[in-house]
Amino acid sequence: MSVRQSSLLRAALATATFVFLPSLAAAQAAPAAAPALLKVGDMAPDFTVTWVTAAGKEAKPFKLSEHKGETVVLAFFPAARTRGCTVQLETYRDKYAELFKGGQKVTLVGVSVDADTALTSWARDAKFPFHLAADVDRKVGMAYGASAGTGMHKRHLYIIDPTGRISYVVQSFNVMSADAYTDLGAAVGKAAGAK
Repeated sequence: MSVRQSSLLRAALATATFVFLPSLAAAQAAPAAAPALLKVGDMAPDFTVTWVTAAGKEAKPFKLSEHKGETVVLAFFPAARTRGCTVQLETYRDKYAELFKGGQKVTLVGVSVDADTALTSWARDAKFPFHLAADVDRKVGMAYGASAGTGMHKRHLYIIDPTGRISYVVQSFNVMSADAYTDLGAAVGKAAGAK
């Protein structure tokens, strides 16, 4: 092997080591611990988020702790105007009086990573009688285990009773099951009776 070939081989090895070692270190680093899943009986984590109606963005953001004394339903969904989400939220609209007591001491908030403008447009077109929240930074989704910090939210559902405790959890709401909506309505009724 010539001196020149030897120099080229050392340079190639040094470059490969330079590229490989940081990748190896990253691969060996312990993954970040996922937050524990929230369960029935846990205090609901407080948060503040921009929320909208068909009329537009609310002047005051939604802050969960300001809604003690009422039942709050957080319905995380992947994305506005997608097939499953449309079925889910249109069913909430069509059964709003039955499932959510027509909004009497029950606040339904659909939560996605969509921008507030996209949510407002959808709420207006679909005539939703409830609020949608723009969790664009995914902080609410991460606090409730509906997001890993990237991509869309999972279809998680939480009912928070008037004391601020989680009273009902569904980790994968089945939008096509009539029983899922029946169970939801019963759980809202039960939570709304909590003191």
